[in-house]
Amino acid sequence: MPESVQRALAAFRRALDRRLLTALEVCARCGICAGSCHVFASSGELQDTPTARGEAVRRLYRRQYDPLGRIFPWWVRAGDATEEDLDALADAAFATCTLCQRCAMNCPLGVDTALIMKAARAMLTAAGKAPEMLVQLADAAVARGENVEVFRDVYREIVADLEQQVRDQLGDPTLSIPLERHGADILYVALSGAHTILPAAIIFHAAGADWTLSAFEASNYGVFLGDPEKAKAIARRIVDEATRLGVRQVVLTECGHAYAALRWEAPSWFGGEFPFRVRSIVEVLAEYIQEGRLELDPSANPQPVTYHDSCNLARKGGLLEEPRVVLRAAVQDFREMAPNRAEAFCCGGGGGLVAVPEYEEKRLRAGRKKAEQIRAAGVPLVATSCENCFLQIRDLSTHYGLGVEVIGLMELVARALLRTRAKSQPVAVAA
Repeated sequence: MPESVQRALAAFRRALDRRLLTALEVCARCGICAGSCHVFASSGELQDTPTARGEAVRRLYRRQYDPLGRIFPWWVRAGDATEEDLDALADAAFATCTLCQRCAMNCPLGVDTALIMKAARAMLTAAGKAPEMLVQLADAAVARGENVEVFRDVYREIVADLEQQVRDQLGDPTLSIPLERHGADILYVALSGAHTILPAAIIFHAAGADWTLSAFEASNYGVFLGDPEKAKAIARRIVDEATRLGVRQVVLTECGHAYAALRWEAPSWFGGEFPFRVRSIVEVLAEYIQEGRLELDPSANPQPVTYHDSCNLARKGGLLEEPRVVLRAAVQDFREMAPNRAEAFCCGGGGGLVAVPEYEEKRLRAGRKKAEQIRAAGVPLVATSCENCFLQIRDLSTHYGLGVEVIGLMELVARALLRTRAKSQPVAVAA
């Protein structure tokens, strides 16, 4: 047996807990899940059904762990793992499954095919068959955590430039972007790029929040790889930073998988609950609005807007009404997409797929169902609260000729805040 296959099977053994065992054993092959999958809805091809993806792993599982599969593999459709099997599995696990879990929600037996695909990703990563871009991004994040002092001075200069930029924009020299300040209420964790820092700085300043900016980015590509060690190492950077600074809550920027990883998965990696809360900025925005801490002028956003629910925030994270609280306060004309909330279709770019160039064609094809939804909504502006969704919907607009602009919730709120501020400025009267 090739060494890569041995590594893959070892990774599968490590992943085989009670939850995964249940997902592998209880599937009735009824096919109900097919109608819930955005990939199958877009392609109509049998291999794109959740059942077919799960079977690619089940046949390996039966050969290793099923008594009949060991003795009479043909009887239970079991098969030995080969290099060719792993190559075929890569397409199912990385290219045509975004781990959105819509199939699990609609399965009468609760079979979690996404959990099976996470195990498949772990196998492929161990075998050296994961997409190279995801591996590089995960390794870069780990390296930054191990060499934070090398990055800190450069990052501090970048943050100082951003601070001056937003001060000039608001005409307010008191606005600050504090970096790694001890004792703050909020540790805000952004992504790479000013677009997740500047709107947050405006919002926190307007709300009078006690906050500080993290030295790290929110994304966790170890999760996409199914690599628990890398995922934990990437999460540890933020956990250690929050603990060292003594903050009361970690607020993650608009990033679905970052929220799902740190809020729901990471506590089990570290043996229990954290000494701080983990929240999405979407929750915080809704809270500020409901408490009257943000004075918004929705006329700053007059265009009709629809909202795409991120799978990780909505279906998997439970943040269903919070974004709608934000939208109803920040825009003049909010229109729901159908279906929405927990039943919303995946955009097709999740699970790290949007970052893998070689899967672009399949990614855009898988997004056809979401493109149809957006077209049916008939609006020029699509709001979302996840970076992967933002990038995917922007690409879908170009690919399918939708002609829509994509925008984040923070940007809509910042616009509405700035409009309120502009109206309140005294008008100079000529002498």
